[in-house]
Amino acid sequence: MARQKSRYKICISGGASGKTSQRAYPLARQVAAEIAKQGHVLITGATNGVPYEAAKMAKEAGGDNIGFSPAGTEIEHRQKYRLPMSPKVFDHIIYTEAGYSGRNLLMVRSADATIIIDGRIGTLNEFTSAFEEYEIIGVLEGSGGMADEIRHLLQVAGKGQRKTIFDHDPVNLVTKVIEAIKKEK
Repeated sequence: MARQKSRYKICISGGASGKTSQRAYPLARQVAAEIAKQGHVLITGATNGVPYEAAKMAKEAGGDNIGFSPAGTEIEHRQKYRLPMSPKVFDHIIYTEAGYSGRNLLMVRSADATIIIDGRIGTLNEFTSAFEEYEIIGVLEGSGGMADEIRHLLQVAGKGQRKTIFDHDPVNLVTKVIEAIKKEK
């Protein structure tokens, strides 16, 4: 019997809105397409902006995705948080009932790696959650927002880079992240 290829879960974290997030959409789509092309599962925060564009592209590219919601129910997801529900975009939405910070920790811990694209304070929270949990993190430099500040923040923090991988090219970054996951598995 042939051995089945491992399917890794890779989270894309990025700005749901903000000045730079729309400029990062094409980059998020490239990263998501590469994840789908290589047969892996995309995880996002089931939100707008960069994560939504990534989830849409994963579906268009024939991939699977899972969204993590801060809400406890579908109604709360739509009404309180005003987040998208499209079954054409999300294969599954997990209602964490944990608010944004709790959702962020559950989301990055459920992934084999997290890729940071653009972002604001929520993305920084997702990065620090993954960093403190010694998770693999890819940072798409040049995508704007927090992604362009992380190298400096790590220097200031003085804790080293741990498992943080930097690249300016979306496809190269996905390849490097997948190689890092394979080494850990």
